[in-house]
Amino acid sequence: MRQFFAALPLVLLAGCSSFRPDPENITPVPSDRLLAFQEEHQNGGRLIVNRDMGLMGGGCYVAIEVDRKVAARIGMAEVASFNVPAGTRVLGLTIDKMDDTLCGMGRLHKELAVKVTPGSTQYFQVVSENRGGFDTRPDANPPGLQ
Repeated sequence: MRQFFAALPLVLLAGCSSFRPDPENITPVPSDRLLAFQEEHQNGGRLIVNRDMGLMGGGCYVAIEVDRKVAARIGMAEVASFNVPAGTRVLGLTIDKMDDTLCGMGRLHKELAVKVTPGSTQYFQVVSENRGGFDTRPDANPPGLQ
């Protein structure tokens, strides 16, 4: 019994980290929440961002920014694609400032420099972890929905 109670906090903390949903449970971000970078760029590339599922921030959208401009409001188990010019782009993750509930009052600001070459497609994953909070990472194993 002691071992059970000793392990219980670890199990509960692990439940706060996000996990990748099955590909059939991932849906595209609806068009009304895709706010920029939807037109194709000649000699540009694509950035595809997938958000995991999890309890932390589960009821909230987060904002995906490209070059510090809000490109989409993304929810859990959603994927968004952005057409961007070639060159070094800044992929950002911030609170959804369009949300006037508690979700929009937090502090979140993560940025990642991304080198985009003509015709390239790069995949990223939005994760939430109990120690580090939200983060955007390159995704070496993107789900089947592109």
